[in-house]
Amino acid sequence: IGIDPGYAICGWSVVEKGFKLCDYGAIETPAGMPIDERLFVIYTQLNDIIARHKPDAAAIERLFFAKNTTTALDVSKAVGVILLAWRIHALPYREYTPVQVKQALTGFGRADKAQMQFMVQKLYRLKELPSPDDAADALAVATCYLLERG
Repeated sequence: IGIDPGYAICGWSVVEKGFKLCDYGAIETPAGMPIDERLFVIYTQLNDIIARHKPDAAAIERLFFAKNTTTALDVSKAVGVILLAWRIHALPYREYTPVQVKQALTGFGRADKAQMQFMVQKLYRLKELPSPDDAADALAVATCYLLERG
């Protein structure tokens, strides 16, 4: 399972070796909802996804925020509940920086979002670009894990 963490939109994907896409999507919480309720929604829906797909490992994009510390703190809280869910399900996990994910998928650590989405679309033989962007990013993170593990 791959995760692009967020508290408003948390992208997720489940893949298998051989670039087989099982499922993907986004856990969304409405603006204005208190952060504790948002975290509960993320935790509950992620547990449902794990129970449905039974992944054997997990990968998450490592946070990088240069400007907005409030957003960084709330996304960090979301990462905490994600890691808790994985721990409860005994899922080993890896963290990847955005540069590592871009390098693994495109061979270029500064690839733009369009290049990343194109590679994900081609690797998984999708007719359309994965949507929303957060789910596409989660798919890229999961793919990075697959490529690292061989």
